[in-house]
Amino acid sequence: QVQLVESGGDLVQPGGSLRLSCKISLNSFSGFAVAWHRRRPESSREFIASIDAGGDTDYDDTVRGRFTISRDNAQTTVFLQMDNLKPEDTATYYCKAVKLPAIYWGQGTQVTVSS
Repeated sequence: QVQLVESGGDLVQPGGSLRLSCKISLNSFSGFAVAWHRRRPESSREFIASIDAGGDTDYDDTVRGRFTISRDNAQTTVFLQMDNLKPEDTATYYCKAVKLPAIYWGQGTQVTVSS
């Protein structure tokens, strides 16, 4: 059973930073692409950022230039560095690992941006 455990969510003031982590319970996650999604209040889950097995990244326009996704293959962990946070970034953030046909989701971590 593959498990994804997100951590790092917190309450932060606008303009602040947070670093989310997603620990994946695999001996090796080479070949997996990993993405972060979020669900804002009263909204559906939306794509934020992804990193493929080769390290290529992609971002939604709402976070491009503020968020950075990275991976540590040795630690089977993916990170999301979030800078210049805005109140509209308030959401539950989810990690997803994909190696088709397998798709795995974590349980989420809450990020609240408020003064």
